[in-house]
Amino acid sequence: MGLADRLAAVVGAAHVLTDPDVTGSYTTDWTGRFSGPASLVVRPSSSAEVAQVLQICAAARTPVVVQGGNTGLVGGSVPPPASSGGPIPVVLSTTRLDAVGPVDQAASQLTAGAGATLAAVQAAARRAGLVFPVDLAARHSATVGGMVATNAGGLHVLRYGAMRQQVVGTELVLADGRVLTRLSGLVKDNTGYDLSQLVVGSEGTLAVVTAVRLRLVPHQPQRAVALLGLGSTAEAVALTAELRRRADGLSAAEIFYHDGLELVCGHLGTEPPLAAPRPVYLLVEITGRQDVVGELAAVLGEVDIEDAATAVADDEAGATRLWAYRERHTEAVASLGVPHKLDVTLPLGALAAFETAVRQVVADAAPGATLVLFGHVGDGNLHVNVVGPPADDDTVDGAVLALVAGHGGSISAEHGIGRAKVPWLHLSRSPAELAVMGAVKAALDPGGILNPGVLFAGSGDDLRRNGDADD
Repeated sequence: MGLADRLAAVVGAAHVLTDPDVTGSYTTDWTGRFSGPASLVVRPSSSAEVAQVLQICAAARTPVVVQGGNTGLVGGSVPPPASSGGPIPVVLSTTRLDAVGPVDQAASQLTAGAGATLAAVQAAARRAGLVFPVDLAARHSATVGGMVATNAGGLHVLRYGAMRQQVVGTELVLADGRVLTRLSGLVKDNTGYDLSQLVVGSEGTLAVVTAVRLRLVPHQPQRAVALLGLGSTAEAVALTAELRRRADGLSAAEIFYHDGLELVCGHLGTEPPLAAPRPVYLLVEITGRQDVVGELAAVLGEVDIEDAATAVADDEAGATRLWAYRERHTEAVASLGVPHKLDVTLPLGALAAFETAVRQVVADAAPGATLVLFGHVGDGNLHVNVVGPPADDDTVDGAVLALVAGHGGSISAEHGIGRAKVPWLHLSRSPAELAVMGAVKAALDPGGILNPGVLFAGSGDDLRRNGDADD
């Protein structure tokens, strides 16, 4: 019996996909930059089925690529490019693991399957009068499991933290099929290693996340959004710091630039939000239970922002309109071609210098390329988008990531390392850290079947040898 038949006996023939016309959407990532062949796509509907799928693949020494909504930007959720040696991987899609459980009102928590979309989790929380605080522009396609795997951040890290801060339990399936369930949601549980936290940010290399216990936060009924035109990145950093000190309800601080705004307006066919253009735009949101509009107005009055450079919304339609100028950057960039998307973090004190330097670095490394910057200024996270270089030419990637390291930053803020950034992981992790990471990987996945080539290059045996190294 072949691999497809053995898997079909577990999940049903309808959920083992082998037709290239059907599997194509599973083998190319959102950017269109990364793709590779899959022998088949398997879609289990329970942790028990995931366990059996992994046992079968492990016995056949077949690699498994774990995939949620396939909204990643670094090639971590699709197979590697075709090679002459080794078996072609299986894509394990979690989309059928999409159950969202009832809200535990006493604990302000809920349990969701790894394939549940962010939008579905947010809707369940809202129905219970609560909020799931992580938010992304890809909310209708990004899945909970993928967000755990990449430690997704999004728009409200400034106030609530990234995905790691929301995870209070997981259900995991190891490469050998063992199921580890910790979904009680206990806030205090000092009984050894926290394996749930270990897999946050592990990009599917240690285990398959099948369910997650998530914390929820109180709903803040009042909301005010302001778009502010400024003269520089340094002004945006300074104003964000001032707002953090003065406005208790500050939940988002986003930055973008005039060239990006022009691109978005052209893409959407809309007018700019301010009468006079400014080099830099800062979008801020304040939420709370009291008069947040008055609070925001008072703060802006104290920092002397001129009226012509300010647009404020206190209703849902107006807030959505202002947010669109920031959130629609991603699709506007994609309309230009296949982008090199470099998601990085800088110390806040280095953000302005980096913004100036990266423009010159990109111009030198990729003459004629289009550079679009935007991101989360409150936590130092910039998205560096370069359109122009061929998808397989990573010259500009290396130049930008080296610049990040030179400014004391991290080469990945939200989307992980995937396959795209493996050659530069040493810029952010020491040899000792890489050795320990390799040892953990080898211990939990000794056969190296889970997402091979993601985070690490090499086989399970290579990782074990690296883990035993004393450097």
